[in-house]
Amino acid sequence: MRWAADPLFCQAASWTVGLSPRVIRRHWAALIAGTQADFRRWGVTLDARLVGYVDLANLSTLSGELGVAIGERSLWGQGVARRACELLLQEAWELGLHTVTAEVHRPNMRSHALMRRLGFQQCGIRRPEPYYGVPVAVVQYVLKRQDRALSPSSADTRTAG
Repeated sequence: MRWAADPLFCQAASWTVGLSPRVIRRHWAALIAGTQADFRRWGVTLDARLVGYVDLANLSTLSGELGVAIGERSLWGQGVARRACELLLQEAWELGLHTVTAEVHRPNMRSHALMRRLGFQQCGIRRPEPYYGVPVAVVQYVLKRQDRALSPSSADTRTAG
């Protein structure tokens, strides 16, 4: 996981820059163990290489919050996050969730485009939080399962693969 030591990725993801490989491995081992009932994370692999993750946080019986990070910068904008999120949304609907939310830092244009391609609708703005060390507004998105069946990307998901 070279990307876990990439300062640019760490700043974008609000991770501590410069952690030792041992600390990173311990962190991931705890996440994989899945000790939190309201949180699930899956690794995103490409050619048998871990390149990022997707997760569902704040899980309840009806909703969860999508998170995604592709750490390998050479893969940014290449569709890896979209495919990973499409699979995560399939999992969310299979879990019986009715609503999936997401939050994107205002300057992160690729993530806003991803949310729109997935069928999410903007539903609010949250107070600023650090992004690359600068406080920026956070845009909130929502996707309802009944709306997903109508979105253009849902057809892409059914025909992929």
